[in-house]
Amino acid sequence: MPEPARRPERRAPARRAGVPARAASTARTERTARGVAIAAVVAAEEGARANLELPRLLDAAALGPRDRAFATELAYGTLRMLRACDWLVRQFARGDLEPRVRATACAGAYQLAYMRVPPYAAVAATVAESPARARPVVNAVLRRVADLVAAGPIPWPDLPTRLSYPDWVVGRLREDLGEERALAALQEMNLAPPVSVRADGYTQDLASQAVAAYMAGLLGRARPGTVLDMCAAPGGKATALAPTVPLVVAADIARPRAALVAANARRLGLGNVAAVVADGTASPWAASQFAGVLVDAPCSGLGVLRRRPDARWRVRAGDVERLAGLQRRLLAAAAPLVTPGGLLVYSVCTLTRAETGDIGSWLAASLPAHQGWQPAPRPEGELPWEALGRGALLLPQAAGTDGMYVLALRRGS
Repeated sequence: MPEPARRPERRAPARRAGVPARAASTARTERTARGVAIAAVVAAEEGARANLELPRLLDAAALGPRDRAFATELAYGTLRMLRACDWLVRQFARGDLEPRVRATACAGAYQLAYMRVPPYAAVAATVAESPARARPVVNAVLRRVADLVAAGPIPWPDLPTRLSYPDWVVGRLREDLGEERALAALQEMNLAPPVSVRADGYTQDLASQAVAAYMAGLLGRARPGTVLDMCAAPGGKATALAPTVPLVVAADIARPRAALVAANARRLGLGNVAAVVADGTASPWAASQFAGVLVDAPCSGLGVLRRRPDARWRVRAGDVERLAGLQRRLLAAAAPLVTPGGLLVYSVCTLTRAETGDIGSWLAASLPAHQGWQPAPRPEGELPWEALGRGALLLPQAAGTDGMYVLALRRGS
């Protein structure tokens, strides 16, 4: 699971100093789809999480289904392609633009370059959402962007700008996955994700569903028992496992996130999910207590950037190694909790070698066969998992899902 997002580090689009988070988005009530989308972009740049802020803005605006869909595509699309849109705007803007004006211009550029909204509609309607004093500037910039887009292939300065990612993300994935696979993954994560809904009504990507089903299948081969989901929020995997085991202990270090797990379990009518507040690195549980322990660890989230469009601007290069250290600490604390014959399952929604294959190698050294640990069979089924060490990797482009890594080890009896 990705670590809770932080305020963005600026390589391409920047946070403006001195402006409090959400100030721009709460200063007015938006009434149009474009206004809602622009407010969501401003809020995300000032530190809010887009997946929380956009629904609030949509509800306040009381838009119809068509306008809600347009606002969602425009907000999330602009945030995904913010570096590219910012570059388009900066070709024709003189000096820095204030946050709302810049967000408005970028939203207009996104409509012109990616949504293919007719130029007259994109320019006129977007200019109308600008502060009055800035309308001449936004109008002039967007008309020139429209001309550039209409003239043919856009002359992007470099690959990271064209794909709209920080330089380090592109470089890291090219190094870890290879050129062809990295570019395909980055391109796939610039597309809006499909909505996948489980039979019980919970919305969850197919890759996450597959991890829960994989663990449930492995548990089904042994005697059922209590399962611990060590980093459970928001509760997707815990609630997916619940119908297959007597009890799921769903832990999270943050009380509000543990409360979210409890709320989701109640909504689904699951009485065997016990949400608790606990630090997985300082385990409060006794040894050999759980038939299965899932460590769906905090990670850089570089496999779910299509679903969390603003996350690419928040995660930093140094986070990968820092999080890999946290993942090792969580696994070291989790392993003793597994009963003989039980399972330890590790999963992350990222693609970096440090958080996937390297963790698998570390586990092989830390929990070797002579201590009674053996790798479980890799996942099988409809999704095209590929072997990575003793675990399995699912690339975003392989089946249009989130990127995911999973590894399961069984403790000797």
